[in-house]
Amino acid sequence: MPYPPLGTIYAAALLRENGHEVALFDTMFSHGSRDLLPSLEKFDPDLLVIYDDGFNYLTKMCLTNMREAAFEMSKFAKERGCKVVCCSSDSTDHFEKYLAHGADVIIRGEGEIGLLELVRNWSNGVNDLNEVLGIAYMNAGEVRQNPDRPVLRDLDSLPAPAWDLVNITSYQNAWSDKGYFSINMATTRGCPYKCNWCAKPIYGNRYNSHSPEAKADELTYLVKEFGVQHVWFCDDIFGLKPGWVQGFAEAILKRRIRVRFKIQSRADLLLKDGTVEALAQAGCEEVWLGAESGSQKILDSMDKGITVAEIHESRRILKFHGIRAAFFLQFGYLGETQNDIKATLEMLADTMPDDIGVSVSYPLPGTPFYEKVKNDLGQKANWTDSDELALMFRNNHSRSYYKQLHRYVHKYYRKLQAFEAFGKIIRLSPTKEDLRRAASAAYYIPAAFVEGQRLKRMNNS
Repeated sequence: MPYPPLGTIYAAALLRENGHEVALFDTMFSHGSRDLLPSLEKFDPDLLVIYDDGFNYLTKMCLTNMREAAFEMSKFAKERGCKVVCCSSDSTDHFEKYLAHGADVIIRGEGEIGLLELVRNWSNGVNDLNEVLGIAYMNAGEVRQNPDRPVLRDLDSLPAPAWDLVNITSYQNAWSDKGYFSINMATTRGCPYKCNWCAKPIYGNRYNSHSPEAKADELTYLVKEFGVQHVWFCDDIFGLKPGWVQGFAEAILKRRIRVRFKIQSRADLLLKDGTVEALAQAGCEEVWLGAESGSQKILDSMDKGITVAEIHESRRILKFHGIRAAFFLQFGYLGETQNDIKATLEMLADTMPDDIGVSVSYPLPGTPFYEKVKNDLGQKANWTDSDELALMFRNNHSRSYYKQLHRYVHKYYRKLQAFEAFGKIIRLSPTKEDLRRAASAAYYIPAAFVEGQRLKRMNNS
C-alpha cells in the first residue's frame, strides 16, 4: 500500500521554514519519469531536488528502475535550465554515475541541513561548494567529495513534515478498499545494530530519537486534519531508547487519541521489561520482526545479535498482549544448507506468525556482506525492481532454486494457516477470517505439495 515520501517532506518543510518557495512532485502514483514534465512547466523551478524517502526500506535497495528514472528527471530539468540536486541511498553509493547524468550536487547521507545550506548559498550568489559538508560534485572536470556531515542529533529541531504539500486525497482513495486510512511517521533515525547485510547509507549506525511528546503532537495533527486511523511507524527500530515507548504511551493517553499502528522491532528488544505491554497500551497492533532464519548458525553469520529462542519468546509475548507478529524471512545467505532452510521452515511452523515477508540475501554497497560477494556479481549488481528477488552471487543453490523456494514458502505458510484455522473451528471459536482461511485449504494443501515436489526435484538435480 502507498505512503507519502516522508523524508522528502521533512526536507521541504525545512526549506520553507527558512523562506524558500517549495513545491512537491510526488512520484508515488506516477507511471513514468515524463509525469514530472507538467510540474516543471507549471512551477518553472530554479532547482529540482530528487530526494528519496530514506525511511522507506525499498529506497535502500538501489533499484535500477529508480536510478534510471532519476537520470531521466535530471535530464528534463537540465533542459529547462534547472540546477539538480540528488539525495538518496543509491546516489550516495554511486554519486559518480548521477553526476555523469546531469546532477550538479549529490548530498551523501542525511540531506536536510546540507540541502538548506546549498540553497541558501545559491540564493545569495555563492557558488563555491568547498565548505558544504557531505556533498559530491564536479570541479574542473573531476569528482570532488567533501568531508562527511555529522548526523543530526536533535531531531525535534526540525519542523514537522510538510504534510500540506501532499495530495492526501490520492492516498485516502488508495486506502479506501482497506476500510481505513493509514499514514507513515518516523520517531527515530538510524540503527546501532550491525547486521552485516544491512546498508545504512542515509542515517548510519547512529540512533537518534524525536521526543515522545513531539510525535504525539504530530499524530494528533494527522488524526484531526486528515482522519488518520492507522500509522506505519517506519523507523528501522522503534522505541530502542529506554523508557521511550512508555513515554509515548503516556503522551498518547494524555491527548486522548487512539490510533492503531504497526512498527519494526527486534526480538531481543521486545523482551525488555514492560516494552510489549507499553506498546499495547499505546495502540500497537502489529510488529514486524527481522527473524530472518530459524538457523542459529545463519543468524550468527549475519551478525544479527539475536537467538532463535528470543524469536520464539518475543512471538509468544506479543501474542499474549494481543499484538500481531510478522516475520521478515531471508533465504540464500552465504553457506546456507538444506538443514538451515529446514530449520527456518520448522521455526515458521512452531511460531506461526500472523504474516511473513520472504526475500533472498541482497548485497548492498557499504556492507561487509557486499564485500564478501562483490566478485561474484558481474555486471548485474542491482535488482531492476523490488519484486525481482534474484540471487546475484554463487551459493549452495541456484537462482532458480531460490525463486522456487520463495513460491513454496508462501504456499506452505498459507497451508499452515489453514490448519490453524481448522483448530479454531473445532474449538468452536472461529472468526470470519478463520473460516476464510479454513476454506483456502482446498487450494493451499495441494498447491504446497506441488511446489514442494518441484523444489525437491530441483534440489536433487
